[in-house]
Amino acid sequence: MRRPAIICALSIMQVIIGCGPISTLTASPFPSPLPAATASPTPTTQPTLDLISAQLQVEVISVRAHDPAAFTQGLLLHNGLLYESTGLYGASTLREIDPMTGEVLRSVDMLPEYFGEGLAFMDEKLIQLTWKEGTAFVYDLDSFTLLEEWQYEGEGWGLCFDGNVFYMSDGTSTLTRRAPDSFGVLGTLSVTQADEPLALINELECVDDVILANVWKTDQIVRIDKYTGRVTGVIDAAGLLSSDDLTTAGPEGVLNGIAYDPASQTFLFTGKYWPRLFEVRFVQP
Repeated sequence: MRRPAIICALSIMQVIIGCGPISTLTASPFPSPLPAATASPTPTTQPTLDLISAQLQVEVISVRAHDPAAFTQGLLLHNGLLYESTGLYGASTLREIDPMTGEVLRSVDMLPEYFGEGLAFMDEKLIQLTWKEGTAFVYDLDSFTLLEEWQYEGEGWGLCFDGNVFYMSDGTSTLTRRAPDSFGVLGTLSVTQADEPLALINELECVDDVILANVWKTDQIVRIDKYTGRVTGVIDAAGLLSSDDLTTAGPEGVLNGIAYDPASQTFLFTGKYWPRLFEVRFVQP
């Protein structure tokens, strides 16, 4: 597997690394053309895909600190602050983080019988999934006060909100569309790559007409057309962590965590037990 293109030298002792000048970003964070956004998750006509299964790499812009004790399950950026859901029974949290320094600004613990999973933002609220407990917790963004609980069937893995509906993964090749008011099921989306089901879909990030998804225990992130479920791109994120950092993170220390920054049109990547957060953009190899 190819290593990503790196635009600045990475030093293990550094927390934040300054890089050289970056060229002006295009109007889209993706190097290949994508269909324009529509107001409905089910358009009357299927968008035309200009590039199928594009092979992309990551270009590192900066490297920042991340809590190496965090079992990252969900990640998102809102108004310049990073929000993270961490997992494990007895250690699951919801956190607000300074994305530049990695400092945890606020944190709320989940009850020990809950295993935190995916995280999404909607209408000044944070929605946090649980793994096998069938409960989504709805928090007020400003106070982290628990507002309500939504119930669902099956496992919860990843979650994102596209402005209209939630998309939820459960570790299979199926994403579930859910209503923004009740979390009720609106429909399902089968994720396919080369016309074959792609399982182990994990953490999600909704960006325009696509869904970015970690594939559990791999260094790949897939770009999914949210209307058809087809994988339209594969991002190779191998080689971000040094071998020493990977050894310290252990076998569970896999890539997991995608947050999009619309201001810079870049992405923040991290993983379970990773000591670093990477600001990246996608490029053609």
